Amino acid sequence: MRRFDPQPQPLEPLVHSPLEPLVHSLELKAVLVVDDDQQLASALRWILADENFLVDVAFDGEQAMMKVKAHEYDAVICDLKMPKLRDDEFYLKAKDLRPSLADRFIFITGFAADPSIALFFNKHEVKYLVKPFPIGVLIDCVKQLLC
Repeated sequence: MRRFDPQPQPLEPLVHSPLEPLVHSLELKAVLVVDDDQQLASALRWILADENFLVDVAFDGEQAMMKVKAHEYDAVICDLKMPKLRDDEFYLKAKDLRPSLADRFIFITGFAADPSIALFFNKHEVKYLVKPFPIGVLIDCVKQLLC
């Protein structure tokens, strides 16, 4: 079980020659947010989009599985308690379909002390955050995951 404790990244100084045009290259990373709390999922969509991520949202495990089949994501932020397809089932199916996603999940939960959830975290050594969490911590976690 790996609880996410992000480490601050040092900023590199911007060196720019006045004779060369300043060009910003921006590589957008695709993130899937999966949460049955539509208000939270929508808020995360806007917050992560504001951080220059391409964000897609699913409100249950089946919908999320359809999106994983249709699109490639760089990371998945996933609630643990969802209708239609349990969190562990979605994770295992998504991992089988797209093995590169196996270590690209960040689970969010308010039930980390639940023995079955703790067992899932330990068995699969997945990253997780406990609700409520500061939004800056989630952003740092996603950025570290995608480095």
